[in-house]
Amino acid sequence: MDVKQKAQRLGMGTGLLLMIMAASLAPKVREMALGVMAWMAQPPLPETAWAAAEEDKQRLEREVARLERRLLRRRPRDAYLVVSTTENHFWLYKNGKLIREGRCSTGSYVYLKGSGGKSWLFQTPRGQFFIQSKIVNPVWHKPDWAFVEEGKPIPPPGSPERYEYGVLGRYALAIGNGYLIHGTLYQRLLGMPVTHGCVRLGDDDLEAVYRTLPVGAPVFIY
Repeated sequence: MDVKQKAQRLGMGTGLLLMIMAASLAPKVREMALGVMAWMAQPPLPETAWAAAEEDKQRLEREVARLERRLLRRRPRDAYLVVSTTENHFWLYKNGKLIREGRCSTGSYVYLKGSGGKSWLFQTPRGQFFIQSKIVNPVWHKPDWAFVEEGKPIPPPGSPERYEYGVLGRYALAIGNGYLIHGTLYQRLLGMPVTHGCVRLGDDDLEAVYRTLPVGAPVFIY
């Protein structure tokens, strides 16, 4: 005879049946059963509470609908790019539709200290930006921190040592203050926060972004 049949023969209520079952179950399941018993012991909510809960639900649904309409009005109608610095992921939109997404790399948040009180924090800026220029076969103009990082003397401005070819990929898109969306030699590191502040994309993704975003297109980084 199982536990339920025993309880029925003895005239036990549901709560006592649960207690008997809980005694023979594993600790985790016993905890769940005791939780159900505690919930069953609570008095039912009055009708006024259910009405208030329903009213709150409807109010929240109206607020969500209002915010969705507001978001739709603010969404760019043409092409734009969204970049997540926490997920190291990008989304490319055109005419309100997602047309491409994938991995990217953003700032490492590494802190570098140089001589003379100079220091740098390698973070990708957050906010709304705009494509200011588009470059084919970009050349990297190495800033001071690049030489400090390599333990080399900092050359004067305009020195040939500051120009490095072929490290930014086939294309680059400038978003202001020296920050670029560009390619990388280190494709295996995409999806990781390893850059000095720029946004790195894989070759195919970079070409799609370059061909989709015109100058003036918005870029949202968060």
